[in-house]
Amino acid sequence: MGKMFWRNTEHMECIRALEGKILVTGGAGFIGSHVVDALLARGREVVVVDNFNDYYDPRRKRRNIASHLDDKAFTLAEGSIEDFSFLQKVFERYKPHKVLHLAARAGVRPSIQDPLLYKVSNVDGTQNILELARRNALGQFVFASSSSVYGGNIKIPFSEEDRVDQPFSPYAATKRMGELLGYTYSHLFELPVTCLRFFTVYGPRGRPDMAPYLFTDAISNGRPIEMFGDGSTRRDYTYISDIVSGVLASLEKPFAYEIFNLGNSQTVSLRDFISTVEDVVGKEAIIQQRNLFPGDVPVTFADISKAKKMLGYSPVVPVKDGLRHFFEWYSRNSMLESD
Repeated sequence: MGKMFWRNTEHMECIRALEGKILVTGGAGFIGSHVVDALLARGREVVVVDNFNDYYDPRRKRRNIASHLDDKAFTLAEGSIEDFSFLQKVFERYKPHKVLHLAARAGVRPSIQDPLLYKVSNVDGTQNILELARRNALGQFVFASSSSVYGGNIKIPFSEEDRVDQPFSPYAATKRMGELLGYTYSHLFELPVTCLRFFTVYGPRGRPDMAPYLFTDAISNGRPIEMFGDGSTRRDYTYISDIVSGVLASLEKPFAYEIFNLGNSQTVSLRDFISTVEDVVGKEAIIQQRNLFPGDVPVTFADISKAKKMLGYSPVVPVKDGLRHFFEWYSRNSMLESD
């Protein structure tokens, strides 16, 4: 079965909780592919659903999973979560025991430009997965939500008990709708649902539209970077391996319905983040200051006390170390990524 990270005495209960195939939607993407790597390394059978859309070059995602294509424990079902009949066939053929639902249209700013696209993918697609999980009496549904649901919350750090009824973007609204749909299915149909609010995830294979990749790529190649606002906005940057550990812990422990923050629980200003990238890359940034975008929030900051208590979640990678790991990966892969 491979190495397991059991953090308590419920060893056999955790093993039973992970039995059977795990369906991972969005499993070829940044977070999804890392989780798939970890599940396969632990001897799990994984079915990945991904549509390889054009939000960014789909060749990046195909490279993420290329090493698993000949693995008998790995199955790729290429299609969209918006296509109910396709999903129905996947459930009927592969009979998953659990679903980790990571597939979504990502990004705050693009969602403002095309809100309808985000509603169809993130709300309708999520309900398609929930409905099939209900019909097939799955053992658990784990949903990737986002720190964006907290909007402009002025109380920090953000707690799962905070009100989240004032989202700042269509993307944030769709993620909150996913959480609410999950609650409804848990309440009405006794489907175990866990919602994970991710806080600014970065690391190898990171999305090319996010600041860690954009800044590293531009500074490495002597191009200017855009700094939106005065550099005082703060983010809770969370390294991918810490997120994976939280996701695996959530799959080990089904709950009737729970929401957990998964973050680093430390904030870094945008200006300090740029300075750290400069240190890691070994070059100075050429900064072009821009106005803040509508939908941008001043701060994200995770209270992770609930995840620590109930999941045993404990992030360990500081931002500077995480950026070093990311830069090492970028240096090895930048030529492939630019093909």
